[in-house]
Parts: sequence; structure tokens; C-alpha cells
Amino acid sequence: MVATSSYREIKANILRRITSGEWPPGSLLPNEMALAQEYGSARATVSRAMRELVEDGIVERKRKAGSRVRPSPLRQMRLDIPLVRSEIEEQGAEYRYALVRSDILASPDWLRARLNLDPGVEVRHLTCVHFADGHPYQFEDRWINLEANPAARLADFRTSGPNEWLVGQVPFSNVEVSFSATAADGEQGEHLGCASGDPLFLVERQTSWQGQAVTFVRLVYRRGHRMTTRY
Repeated sequence: MVATSSYREIKANILRRITSGEWPPGSLLPNEMALAQEYGSARATVSRAMRELVEDGIVERKRKAGSRVRPSPLRQMRLDIPLVRSEIEEQGAEYRYALVRSDILASPDWLRARLNLDPGVEVRHLTCVHFADGHPYQFEDRWINLEANPAARLADFRTSGPNEWLVGQVPFSNVEVSFSATAADGEQGEHLGCASGDPLFLVERQTSWQGQAVTFVRLVYRRGHRMTTRY
């Protein structure tokens, strides 16, 4: 087996071995130490891959009994944090990103209340626009908790957005998402090419890691946006 360092690659390889029949339903899987040796990776990396397979309903773990392939995979809805670049490119459009504003400031009262932050905690506030084939697609208004994500203080978001940076750098254990209609305000209208008051689709998403808030973002989409999910 070629040495593998990414938990995503290990997870994908284990899943392929399960679906190919190498490890059929009900079979006992090698322990983490043995898998780490086989993949040439750290045990913690294998543990994360196995944890996600458990969360996906593919593998079950029982204390002192090890890990087994589930006889019948659990059917459950799983929400991944999407990349807007991928959203746009999967539609066959050319993606472009523009940073509008970036500030570091003390968290405002409404954000402290929402994210349960201590007084004086600093946040990085970013607004940016994502384009599809040169047309405004999404206006992003994001707040990053610098106490939980100190590296975000110096991260360069001029050429790549915070959406991609966070997904690649910061883990999350809980996600809260809400969907609603909103009326465009002046700033949103300016960047999305619509009139103030026009109806738009709004996604609000809050993520946390082990009880500590990571980020809160408002994503406002251009007029006529439609979201479809499959599970």
C-alpha cells in the first residue's frame, strides 16, 4: 500500500475496499494501529477517517468488539459545507472572486450574543462577491472568531475567499443552517446588480468546533437563484 497522509484519501480507500467486497457487510475491520501501519500514516489520521465512516453510517463501532462494516448502511442526511467555486464550476460557468472589505474589530454585541463570545473577543469581518461568467452570483458577509481561528488574522483573502480557506483549514463539529427570503439592502443590491428591496434567497450558516464558535456567515444569492438537494 502506498503511503497516504490525507484522512480523506484513507476514507475513500477504505470505502472502495468495502464497496468492492474486500470487506463485505458485517466483516471486522483491522484496528486503527494496523491501518495506520498499512497506510503509512499517523493513527490520528486513520481515526478521523474511521470516525467519518461511522458518522456516514457505513461502519459501526462497539467497545471491545472493534469496528465492523454495517450489514445495512444507515440512511441519513449529511450536510457538507459547499464550496461556492465548485457550485459555479459544476454549472459549467467560469468562477471569479472579489474581496470587497476586510476588517479586524471587536465583536459587535449582536454577534457576541449569537456566537456566545466573551466581551472584547476580536473577529475578522469580510465581505466579498462571487461571480459566474462575469455576473454576480453570491454576496458573502462573513465573521470569523479570531479566538478560535488565530491564523485567520493574517490569512490573505485577496485572491481566494474565506469559504475555501475555512473548509481547508478549520474543522467543525456542529453546523446550524437557516434558509429564508430577504429583501435586498443597498449594499447587496449594488453588488448583486438588483434594486434595493428586490426579493433574494438568503442562507445563514454558523459553525462551531467542540462548543466554540468558528464562523457566522450570511450568503445572499442573485435574483432567481434556486437550490436543489439530493439525498
